[in-house]
Amino acid sequence: MSDQPNSAAAAQPALALPEAIHDNSQEVLVAVASDPALNEELALALLKRNDLPGEVLEKLSKNGSAMKSRKVKLALVEHPKTPRHVSVPMVRHLFNFDLMQVALTPVVPADVKAVADEALLNRMETISSGERLSLAHRASGRVAGELLVDGETRVIHAALENSRLTEAGVVKAVLRSDAPVLLIQAVSHHSKWSLRREVRVALLRNQHTPMARAVEFARSLPAPLVREVLHGSRLPANVKEYLLKAIAS
Repeated sequence: MSDQPNSAAAAQPALALPEAIHDNSQEVLVAVASDPALNEELALALLKRNDLPGEVLEKLSKNGSAMKSRKVKLALVEHPKTPRHVSVPMVRHLFNFDLMQVALTPVVPADVKAVADEALLNRMETISSGERLSLAHRASGRVAGELLVDGETRVIHAALENSRLTEAGVVKAVLRSDAPVLLIQAVSHHSKWSLRREVRVALLRNQHTPMARAVEFARSLPAPLVREVLHGSRLPANVKEYLLKAIAS
């Protein structure tokens, strides 16, 4: 008889999970996070609380029942209080577009975002053309910059229109030894990027820049700078010679 009250008390958290997820006691929340009866809906409701202690979030990460849910995994990684030793390993097991979301979520710590981007970049060779196109439109600036050297024209053009793409990302892609001709042509004629000084300098270093555009870019820059750039440029010798004459005239 004396065991019955204890059994009832132990069963109570499982019976009152909808109420328990709003409790302020860490002990109660730890019990909730560990409860095998915690379903996706309740786990997501729990993860909406920004005041959860790290211990609670760690217990939740070990709850096999709750962690079967893709949404719960994502919400746990995105929670600002999730310990790094929990979130970082979990990031690498997320789906591609969940990785994109993690990298774009403001409250996610910068180092976790970086891991998400890195994981996505590491999968790029196995990602379908359609997914790469979507990522080029919507992903972080770092991912968009990597997709500038994609083999498909539509992906390159989509990446160039990504609002998160930076000038530094464009310059880095243009300066790569494996920068595709498609990229150089697209950047050379782009209404936004072709106007940027540093992008023009980078284009003058690339052997695939169309001559007519190279002449225009060279004339828009100070002559001493153009001479310095052309000294280390991969443009054909005859093109460099022509440009030097153009800026001297």
